[in-house]
Amino acid sequence: MKIPRVFALLLLAASVALAGCSPRQSPGGPSHEGGAKATEGTLLNVSYDPTREFYRDYNTAFEKYWQGKSGQTVTIQQSHGGSGKQAQAVQNGLAADVVTLGIASDIDALAASGLVAKDWQTRLPNDSVPYTSTVVFLVRRGNPKGIKDWPDLVRPGVSVVTPNPKSSSGGRWSYMAAYGYALTQPGGSADTAKAYVSQLYKNVPILDSGARDAMVTFTQHNVGDVLLAWENEAKLAQSRPGGAASFDIVYPSVSVEADPPVAFVDKNVDAHGTRPAAEAYLQYLYSPEGQEIAAKHFYRPRLAAVAQKYANQFPAIETFTAQRILGGVAAAQKSQFADGGVFDQIYVKK
Repeated sequence: MKIPRVFALLLLAASVALAGCSPRQSPGGPSHEGGAKATEGTLLNVSYDPTREFYRDYNTAFEKYWQGKSGQTVTIQQSHGGSGKQAQAVQNGLAADVVTLGIASDIDALAASGLVAKDWQTRLPNDSVPYTSTVVFLVRRGNPKGIKDWPDLVRPGVSVVTPNPKSSSGGRWSYMAAYGYALTQPGGSADTAKAYVSQLYKNVPILDSGARDAMVTFTQHNVGDVLLAWENEAKLAQSRPGGAASFDIVYPSVSVEADPPVAFVDKNVDAHGTRPAAEAYLQYLYSPEGQEIAAKHFYRPRLAAVAQKYANQFPAIETFTAQRILGGVAAAQKSQFADGGVFDQIYVKK
């Protein structure tokens, strides 16, 4: 059932009010942030799990920029959750003006449903990916299990925390990082990669719906020996009070280049009359100011000058792309994560 925009925004406002005017953390579903009433100058950004802190700062900067550029006031509303679940929510009527999701296949699903133009990746630089990340290992301080690389994750007695790839883009990137490691080893094949991820997921005690929930499971509930995490999420865990004394980050020998894309939702921005602001909102991500904010929140910036400034923050790591190991994100979605795909074949619920 399609949800009218005003009603959808009132739902957002209600969620904030019920949470005491603070972001609502919802382990089982998306959380929403933003002002308490809809205005003509409102944009709704539906995003994936780990971007809360980044977009909180970015939205403030963009609102100031847009006021100076256009003379118009704009208020940004936020919604967060597992990327796949967020895409489904937009398909079901959550009236996003822009989506900033964790993997291209989730925006492809919106294009397939007619909400986003099919050529959405061509409308912004770098296939509409303004910043990148990768998958790293977050371990307990001192690394008591001696986890150094992918083979250590399948050892008996090692407990691995990772989100569900059926609902989480972080879960899909983590799966592809593991699969790609096995595939690119000498003698690697689709069969050896499948066997490796099958063994790995036997060591996963729980699959949370999103990356932030998985981080909470690992860092606050003390479940697991290692968290497969977005690099930015691992660095965020370390940067929080007590984090550096509690956790170490291990960079494996090789990992995946994780590309979280962005798009404006054509059907919605045309209905709302927000296309100019929505386009500018995403374009500003590529500006020096936008790239600086991304880097401060531990996303790898695309702009060379900003990347050089923050080079010491991002250790060099060998990466492969989804295109190299599985023929691209769309092909991976069909072969690995769709119902009946490889993940369903190898994963046994605990």
